[in-house]
Amino acid sequence: MGAFETIMKFKFNVSEVFTSIQGEGMHTGFPSVFIRLQGCELRCKWCDTPYALDLKERATMLSGEDLLNKIYSSGTKIVTITGGEPLNQKGILPFMKFLCDNNFIVILETNGHLDISEVDNRIIKIMDLKCPGSGMEKFNRYKNLEYLDKKDEIKFVILNKQDYNWAKDKIREFDLEKKVAAIHFSPVWGELDPKYLAEWIINDALPVRLNLQVHKYIWGNIRGV
Repeated sequence: MGAFETIMKFKFNVSEVFTSIQGEGMHTGFPSVFIRLQGCELRCKWCDTPYALDLKERATMLSGEDLLNKIYSSGTKIVTITGGEPLNQKGILPFMKFLCDNNFIVILETNGHLDISEVDNRIIKIMDLKCPGSGMEKFNRYKNLEYLDKKDEIKFVILNKQDYNWAKDKIREFDLEKKVAAIHFSPVWGELDPKYLAEWIINDALPVRLNLQVHKYIWGNIRGV
């Protein structure tokens, strides 16, 4: 069996597939097809996709061919692979590579606690660094920062001023401004008023982007958008 046939037969545990507007990161506002894979070891206190966390739950089993058909039917060239944690699933690395080989723009949203060194370099990685407010700070894999470059992005989800100050320190400690295309500060939905985060960023002249999850402002905090 050739590489193409193998990729098409891979089975993925999929929470949902949908086409929407990219609401975060440097591709905000562009149409994208989203593949949300099931399963994540982390349990962030503010997680907005709790339905995609259970590693043992079988949501919908789809083959690589099934996913590719959904991607082509979406009509968009941007594919966002998200979760859960996508890197948990066998086959996602060669599947994403296949998409790159076929001229798709591939965005990988990862929580950053698994090794990203084998991710194809053409893929845009949006990697979280977990702030203390998430309760998952201890799972940050700082070695992953070595595998990010100037097309990639880092995201901090900010719960409060403590998280903000922690994130500022990490930017300085790892010289993140020089490593990636953008650093995003995203307020926890419903917990931190974005105007306060905006004021902190302005007052410190911090070289970060305020990341407001545009899809939630359009449709609310619901599935499938």
